[in-house]
Amino acid sequence: MEVSLVAAAGRTKARRANLSGDSVRLALLDAFELVCDGRRVALPLSAQRLIAFLALRRRPVQRPHAAGSLWANASERRACASLRSALWRLRHADYSLVEADGQRLCLSTSVRVDLHEAEAQAKRVLESAGESSIALDLAALRGELLPDWYDDWVLMEREYFRQLRLRALEVACDRFTRAGRLDEALSTGLAALECEPLRESAHRALIRVHLAQGNFAEAIRQFGLCRSLLRARVGVEPSDLMLELMREVTNRQRLGDVAPLV
Repeated sequence: MEVSLVAAAGRTKARRANLSGDSVRLALLDAFELVCDGRRVALPLSAQRLIAFLALRRRPVQRPHAAGSLWANASERRACASLRSALWRLRHADYSLVEADGQRLCLSTSVRVDLHEAEAQAKRVLESAGESSIALDLAALRGELLPDWYDDWVLMEREYFRQLRLRALEVACDRFTRAGRLDEALSTGLAALECEPLRESAHRALIRVHLAQGNFAEAIRQFGLCRSLLRARVGVEPSDLMLELMREVTNRQRLGDVAPLV
Protein backbone atom coordinates (compact mmCIF):
# COMPACT_ATOMS: atom_id res chain seq x y z
CA MET A 1 0.00 0.00 0.00
CA GLU A 2 1.38 3.41 -0.92
CA VAL A 3 1.14 6.48 1.30
CA SER A 4 0.22 9.80 -0.31
CA LEU A 5 3.08 12.30 -0.27
CA VAL A 6 0.97 15.28 0.77
CA ALA A 7 -0.78 15.28 4.14
CA ALA A 8 -2.90 17.74 6.04
CA ALA A 9 -0.98 19.87 8.52
CA GLY A 10 -2.63 18.37 11.59
CA ARG A 11 -1.96 14.80 10.51
CA THR A 12 1.64 15.67 9.63
CA LYS A 13 2.31 17.01 13.11
CA ALA A 14 0.76 13.95 14.71
CA ARG A 15 2.85 11.54 12.65
CA ARG A 16 6.05 13.48 13.32
CA ALA A 17 5.34 13.54 17.02
CA ASN A 18 5.14 9.73 17.04
CA LEU A 19 8.18 9.18 14.83
CA SER A 20 10.43 6.37 16.08
CA GLY A 21 13.90 5.32 15.06
CA ASP A 22 12.66 2.18 13.32
CA SER A 23 9.61 3.62 11.55
CA VAL A 24 11.34 5.02 8.45
CA ARG A 25 13.57 2.89 6.24
CA LEU A 26 15.24 3.98 3.03
CA ALA A 27 16.37 1.32 0.56
CA LEU A 28 19.05 2.28 -1.95
CA LEU A 29 20.29 -1.23 -2.76
CA ASP A 30 18.85 -2.67 -6.00
CA ALA A 31 16.13 0.02 -6.15
CA PHE A 32 14.95 3.16 -4.37
CA GLU A 33 12.22 2.54 -1.83
CA LEU A 34 11.03 4.52 1.18
CA VAL A 35 8.99 2.66 3.79
CA CYS A 36 7.26 4.46 6.66
CA ASP A 37 5.53 2.43 9.37
CA GLY A 38 5.53 -0.57 7.07
CA ARG A 39 3.93 1.28 4.14
CA ARG A 40 5.70 2.28 0.93
CA VAL A 41 5.79 6.01 0.33
CA ALA A 42 5.47 7.24 -3.26
CA LEU A 43 7.82 10.17 -3.91
CA PRO A 44 8.33 12.16 -7.12
CA LEU A 45 11.69 11.61 -8.78
CA SER A 46 13.05 15.00 -7.70
CA ALA A 47 12.37 14.16 -4.06
CA GLN A 48 13.84 10.66 -4.47
CA ARG A 49 17.05 12.11 -5.88
CA LEU A 50 17.37 14.63 -3.06
CA ILE A 51 16.82 11.96 -0.39
CA ALA A 52 19.32 9.62 -2.06
CA PHE A 53 21.90 12.40 -2.50
CA LEU A 54 21.75 13.34 1.19
CA ALA A 55 21.93 9.68 2.23
CA LEU A 56 25.05 9.14 0.14
CA ARG A 57 26.73 12.31 1.45
CA ARG A 58 26.24 11.13 5.05
CA ARG A 59 26.87 14.64 6.40
CA PRO A 60 25.25 18.07 6.03
CA VAL A 61 25.71 19.73 2.64
CA GLN A 62 25.23 23.30 1.52
CA ARG A 63 22.08 24.04 -0.45
CA PRO A 64 23.99 25.40 -3.51
CA HIS A 65 26.11 22.25 -3.62
CA ALA A 66 23.02 20.02 -3.48
CA ALA A 67 21.25 22.05 -6.17
CA GLY A 68 24.29 22.10 -8.48
CA SER A 69 24.89 18.37 -8.08
CA LEU A 70 21.29 17.29 -8.57
CA TRP A 71 20.45 19.66 -11.42
CA ALA A 72 23.87 20.02 -13.01
CA ASN A 73 22.54 20.91 -16.48
CA ALA A 74 20.28 23.70 -15.26
CA SER A 75 21.19 27.30 -14.52
CA GLU A 76 22.01 28.15 -10.93
CA ARG A 77 18.68 29.93 -10.53
CA ARG A 78 16.71 27.03 -12.01
CA ALA A 79 18.64 24.47 -9.95
CA CYS A 80 17.93 26.35 -6.71
CA ALA A 81 14.26 26.62 -7.65
CA SER A 82 14.12 22.86 -8.28
CA LEU A 83 15.72 22.22 -4.89
CA ARG A 84 13.16 24.44 -3.16
CA SER A 85 10.37 22.58 -4.94
CA ALA A 86 11.73 19.19 -3.84
CA LEU A 87 12.08 20.41 -0.25
CA TRP A 88 8.54 21.78 -0.30
CA ARG A 89 7.20 18.41 -1.37
CA LEU A 90 9.14 16.64 1.37
CA ARG A 91 8.00 19.09 4.05
CA HIS A 92 4.42 18.14 3.26
CA ALA A 93 5.10 14.43 3.62
CA ASP A 94 3.90 12.51 6.66
CA TYR A 95 7.43 12.25 8.04
CA SER A 96 10.35 14.64 8.55
CA LEU A 97 12.91 13.19 6.15
CA VAL A 98 15.25 16.16 5.68
CA GLU A 99 16.67 18.44 8.34
CA ALA A 100 17.48 22.01 7.34
CA ASP A 101 19.78 24.28 9.34
CA GLY A 102 20.11 27.56 7.50
CA GLN A 103 21.93 26.79 4.27
CA ARG A 104 22.74 23.23 5.32
CA LEU A 105 20.71 20.11 4.54
CA CYS A 106 21.04 16.56 5.80
CA LEU A 107 18.99 13.39 5.98
CA SER A 108 17.05 13.05 9.20
CA THR A 109 18.75 10.85 11.78
CA SER A 110 15.43 8.97 12.17
CA VAL A 111 15.82 7.44 8.69
CA ARG A 112 17.51 4.03 8.57
CA VAL A 113 19.39 3.43 5.31
CA ASP A 114 20.09 -0.09 4.07
CA LEU A 115 23.31 1.00 2.36
CA HIS A 116 24.73 2.39 5.60
CA GLU A 117 23.91 -0.84 7.41
CA ALA A 118 25.48 -2.99 4.68
CA GLU A 119 28.64 -0.84 4.69
CA ALA A 120 28.88 -1.10 8.48
CA GLN A 121 28.58 -4.88 8.23
CA ALA A 122 31.32 -5.06 5.59
CA LYS A 123 33.63 -2.82 7.62
CA ARG A 124 33.14 -4.95 10.73
CA VAL A 125 34.33 -7.97 8.76
CA LEU A 126 37.41 -6.16 7.43
CA GLU A 127 38.31 -4.60 10.78
CA SER A 128 37.86 -7.75 12.89
CA ALA A 129 41.05 -9.44 11.72
CA GLY A 130 41.39 -13.06 12.74
CA GLU A 131 37.89 -13.40 14.17
CA SER A 132 35.88 -16.37 12.92
CA SER A 133 32.69 -15.65 14.87
CA ILE A 134 31.42 -13.23 12.25
CA ALA A 135 27.84 -13.13 11.00
CA LEU A 136 26.83 -11.96 7.55
CA ASP A 137 23.62 -10.84 5.92
CA LEU A 138 24.42 -12.01 2.40
CA ALA A 139 21.26 -10.46 0.99
CA ALA A 140 22.47 -6.99 1.98
CA LEU A 141 25.96 -7.52 0.57
CA ARG A 142 24.57 -8.82 -2.73
CA GLY A 143 22.73 -5.58 -3.43
CA GLU A 144 23.94 -2.99 -5.95
CA LEU A 145 23.57 0.70 -5.24
CA LEU A 146 20.79 2.24 -7.38
CA PRO A 147 21.74 0.24 -10.51
CA ASP A 148 19.44 2.23 -12.83
CA TRP A 149 20.78 5.63 -11.79
CA TYR A 150 23.68 7.14 -13.75
CA ASP A 151 24.47 10.43 -12.00
CA ASP A 152 28.16 10.97 -11.28
CA TRP A 153 27.49 11.24 -7.54
CA VAL A 154 25.86 7.80 -7.65
CA LEU A 155 28.49 6.12 -9.84
CA MET A 156 31.36 6.97 -7.47
CA GLU A 157 29.50 5.67 -4.43
CA ARG A 158 28.40 2.55 -6.32
CA GLU A 159 31.99 1.63 -7.13
CA TYR A 160 33.09 2.28 -3.53
CA PHE A 161 30.39 -0.03 -2.16
CA ARG A 162 31.10 -2.62 -4.83
CA GLN A 163 34.75 -2.87 -3.83
CA LEU A 164 33.95 -2.80 -0.11
CA ARG A 165 31.42 -5.62 -0.28
CA LEU A 166 33.64 -7.79 -2.50
CA ARG A 167 36.59 -7.46 -0.13
CA ALA A 168 34.38 -8.25 2.83
CA LEU A 169 32.85 -11.31 1.17
CA GLU A 170 36.24 -12.72 0.21
CA VAL A 171 37.70 -12.11 3.67
CA ALA A 172 34.68 -13.71 5.31
CA CYS A 173 34.88 -16.68 2.94
CA ASP A 174 38.50 -17.35 3.92
CA ARG A 175 37.77 -16.95 7.63
CA PHE A 176 34.83 -19.33 7.45
CA THR A 177 37.09 -21.80 5.62
CA ARG A 178 39.80 -21.61 8.28
CA ALA A 179 37.18 -22.05 11.02
CA GLY A 180 35.71 -25.13 9.34
CA ARG A 181 32.38 -23.37 8.67
CA LEU A 182 32.44 -24.69 5.14
CA ASP A 183 28.77 -24.34 4.25
CA GLU A 184 28.91 -20.65 5.16
CA ALA A 185 32.23 -20.31 3.34
CA LEU A 186 30.72 -21.80 0.19
CA SER A 187 27.66 -19.51 0.30
CA THR A 188 29.83 -16.46 0.89
CA GLY A 189 32.25 -17.34 -1.90
CA LEU A 190 29.39 -17.89 -4.33
CA ALA A 191 27.90 -14.54 -3.31
CA ALA A 192 31.20 -12.83 -4.13
CA LEU A 193 31.24 -14.46 -7.57
CA GLU A 194 27.63 -13.51 -8.15
CA CYS A 195 28.60 -9.88 -7.53
CA GLU A 196 31.61 -10.04 -9.87
CA PRO A 197 32.20 -13.20 -11.96
CA LEU A 198 35.47 -11.82 -13.38
CA ARG A 199 37.14 -11.25 -10.01
CA GLU A 200 39.93 -13.81 -9.79
CA SER A 201 40.44 -13.41 -6.05
CA ALA A 202 36.84 -14.54 -5.50
CA HIS A 203 37.50 -17.65 -7.60
CA ARG A 204 40.62 -18.37 -5.54
CA ALA A 205 38.65 -18.05 -2.29
CA LEU A 206 36.07 -20.50 -3.61
CA ILE A 207 38.79 -22.94 -4.75
CA ARG A 208 40.15 -22.94 -1.19
CA VAL A 209 36.67 -23.84 0.08
CA HIS A 210 36.48 -26.79 -2.33
CA LEU A 211 39.90 -27.97 -1.19
CA ALA A 212 38.89 -27.78 2.47
CA GLN A 213 35.91 -29.97 1.59
CA GLY A 214 38.18 -32.42 -0.20
CA ASN A 215 36.51 -31.66 -3.53
CA PHE A 216 39.53 -31.55 -5.83
CA ALA A 217 37.40 -31.96 -8.94
CA GLU A 218 35.33 -28.93 -7.93
CA ALA A 219 38.49 -26.92 -7.35
CA ILE A 220 39.78 -27.81 -10.81
CA ARG A 221 36.40 -27.07 -12.36
CA GLN A 222 36.37 -23.67 -10.65
CA PHE A 223 39.80 -22.91 -12.07
CA GLY A 224 38.60 -23.86 -15.55
CA LEU A 225 35.58 -21.60 -15.21
CA CYS A 226 37.76 -18.71 -14.08
CA ARG A 227 40.19 -19.20 -16.95
CA SER A 228 37.40 -19.42 -19.53
CA LEU A 229 35.72 -16.25 -18.25
CA LEU A 230 38.96 -14.28 -18.19
CA ARG A 231 39.89 -15.41 -21.70
CA ALA A 232 36.46 -14.76 -23.19
CA ARG A 233 35.55 -11.50 -21.42
CA VAL A 234 38.90 -9.80 -20.81
CA GLY A 235 41.39 -11.60 -23.07
CA VAL A 236 43.84 -12.41 -20.27
CA GLU A 237 45.16 -15.54 -18.57
CA PRO A 238 44.88 -16.33 -14.84
CA SER A 239 47.50 -14.65 -12.66
CA ASP A 240 50.59 -16.24 -11.16
CA LEU A 241 48.75 -16.38 -7.84
CA MET A 242 46.09 -18.60 -9.38
CA LEU A 243 48.63 -20.79 -11.15
CA GLU A 244 50.57 -21.27 -7.91
CA LEU A 245 47.36 -22.23 -6.12
CA MET A 246 46.58 -24.78 -8.80
CA ARG A 247 50.08 -26.26 -8.54
CA GLU A 248 49.37 -26.80 -4.85
CA VAL A 249 46.05 -28.39 -5.77
CA THR A 250 47.83 -30.84 -8.07
CA ASN A 251 50.44 -31.67 -5.42
CA ARG A 252 47.88 -32.18 -2.70
CA GLN A 253 45.67 -34.30 -4.93
CA ARG A 254 48.61 -36.53 -5.64
CA LEU A 255 49.45 -36.83 -1.95
CA GLY A 256 45.84 -37.24 -0.83
CA ASP A 257 46.04 -34.17 1.43
CA VAL A 258 42.64 -32.64 2.20
CA ALA A 259 43.61 -30.15 4.94
CA PRO A 260 42.32 -26.58 4.47
CA LEU A 261 44.46 -24.40 2.22
CA VAL A 262 44.09 -20.71 3.09
